[in-house]
Amino acid sequence: MNKTERTLVLIKPDAIQRSLIGEIVSRFEKKGFKLVAMKMVQLDDEVLKRWYSEYKDEVFFPKIASYMSWTPIIAMVLEGYNAVALVRRIIGTRRGYEAEAGSVRGDWGMSGGNNLVHASDSLESAKREMEIVFKPKEIHEYQTITEQLIYSQEELDGTFR
Repeated sequence: MNKTERTLVLIKPDAIQRSLIGEIVSRFEKKGFKLVAMKMVQLDDEVLKRWYSEYKDEVFFPKIASYMSWTPIIAMVLEGYNAVALVRRIIGTRRGYEAEAGSVRGDWGMSGGNNLVHASDSLESAKREMEIVFKPKEIHEYQTITEQLIYSQEELDGTFR
């Protein structure tokens, strides 16, 4: 497929505390994304400073770091056609109280800050974020039979325009 992409999603501490892990993962699986990596990880100061490198010296960084290290998070890499943009549509706009009904944040979010999930905003960000959270051997290559059902032949062979 010529538009197959990989993107990173984090299920944040507020979603962990609210027991929404299965619901969130299910949204992506039901849409047709292939889960190629997944793990629970406790983010420490070193990782958070790499993750939020542009904010690490800001006065509000300790608050963000405290929130993101409150509990372990679930990190996953999803693969699919036009994954970066589509995953961001599925999670909804940043503020839960503004997010579209049917999106993760629109259905379960009420806050602008505690917004349940993170999704990479570009292919470049996805690559950088995956490298922070996953070792290369933790991201898998495999085929599923459902790929034949989800995508047209033109999408599979790269001729879809």
